Amino acid sequence: MMFHSAVKLNHQSVVSNIIRKCSTNNVVSPKPFDEMPGPRGPLGLGNLYQYIPGIGKYSFEALHESGRDKLEKYGPIVRETMVPGQNLVWLYDPDDIATVLNDKTPGIYPARRSHLALAKYRRDRPNVYRTAGLLASNGIEWWKIRSELQKGLSSPQSVRNFLPLTDQVTSEFVANIKPSDKRERVPDFMPAISRLNLELTCLMAFDVRLDSFSTEQMQPTSLSSRLMDAAEVTNQNILPTDQGFQLWRLFETPSYRQIRKSQEFMEKTAVELVSQKLLYFDEDRQKMASGQHRSRSLLEEYLRNPNLELNDIIGMAADLLLAGVHTTSYTLAFALYHLCLNHDAQQKLFEEAKRILPDPWKNNIEAAALNSEASYCRAVLKEALRLNPISVGVGRILNKDAILGGFHVPKGTVVVTQNLISCRQEQYFKNASMFLPERWMRGSKESVHPYLVLPFGHGMRACIARRMAEQNMLVLLLRLIRSFEIEWAGSVPMDIQTKLINQPDQPIAIVFRARS
Repeated sequence: MMFHSAVKLNHQSVVSNIIRKCSTNNVVSPKPFDEMPGPRGPLGLGNLYQYIPGIGKYSFEALHESGRDKLEKYGPIVRETMVPGQNLVWLYDPDDIATVLNDKTPGIYPARRSHLALAKYRRDRPNVYRTAGLLASNGIEWWKIRSELQKGLSSPQSVRNFLPLTDQVTSEFVANIKPSDKRERVPDFMPAISRLNLELTCLMAFDVRLDSFSTEQMQPTSLSSRLMDAAEVTNQNILPTDQGFQLWRLFETPSYRQIRKSQEFMEKTAVELVSQKLLYFDEDRQKMASGQHRSRSLLEEYLRNPNLELNDIIGMAADLLLAGVHTTSYTLAFALYHLCLNHDAQQKLFEEAKRILPDPWKNNIEAAALNSEASYCRAVLKEALRLNPISVGVGRILNKDAILGGFHVPKGTVVVTQNLISCRQEQYFKNASMFLPERWMRGSKESVHPYLVLPFGHGMRACIARRMAEQNMLVLLLRLIRSFEIEWAGSVPMDIQTKLINQPDQPIAIVFRARS
């Protein structure tokens, strides 16, 4: 685990609990799947109508609210029939979550049902894509590209190589933040965070600076603005197309049309970036051979890989543009919100940042310092991810029959963990609703189940860019709090809005006061 924490993540205890439950289940036969509690809808026609705006009580844009409601009504395992023949099982018990995520059926790769419309779009374009990509593929097709693409993103050394670039760009970003004027309306800081992460994504992936902070790129019709809009539109239409009757398979529905148009623009950009790199690829290799140049981009590493085809690289470039911007941006927004409301935590982070950056304009963040001296910053990030993970949980399609919550759940059932809800329950965390980074610090006596906080997923299907995202977020938190004291000027509390990924439900209104 990347976070240097003394919190007891007792895997042996988890295994013992699972064995104990399985032993109990050997004595008492598991209950039939049909008896599992949960909403079925009238006459067994499904519960999808409850998510229709203006009609039902649930919303795809507030999955945390529906998840909490189901836990209170039905308990720690819930079967929801969306439409006849389409069931979802929601899991809240971390031992059940561990049972699902620890499934290592020989020869079977972890599968999920997600990004179905994106998969259709790409499969309909075999001239551009060889597969549906990392986000939408399953099985051996998924593993073949995952095993190759993760090489440039997973190793700690590869990630550390990007630290100087990350620190340089982030330092420029913080230097451009202007202290707040009380006479002016506090602007939304969210677009600025997104532009920073777009800039970092393009720099690390493609070795390209978009100059996202420039006046030109701030315009709504600029490349930066359109890329951010395209990613957001795609993400907000994934859930509506994944659930329900999926009429978009028969004709182009409004949601599918938005995905198609957004993806066409992101695809065009990805192809241009890859083509541009190919144009100078031989020249770059000659410079590297003579010691004149050392490429830092992921794209060049992928182009050198003989096991990857150009179609795979274009798909990965599009995936990075889709998933590499808003996920990190929303997490940072929630972390800054919590720091604004918790002055003691902000002060402790400032003291740590001051030790790492005695002079924020002359000192750089070194890898050794980030690894060994940023323990409180890591705890702040971990606590923000506990309270506001980027998704409600982790989805899986069961590889085999399982016993979950005392019920027999058949192979092929779609299971979604409810980590966001479970992480806010007092039975698992003391003062669960409070922002307490100290619970993740060395010396904490709090014992945390290892399958509760899973903001980056788990196992083979965990986020491929986890280490990179963590590094980028730590650098921004250290540099921002080193230079500014921040204060919340928005409404309290700030809630979650679900657009496949969880985002703030209001502007990020932050008052910046320059530190001496």
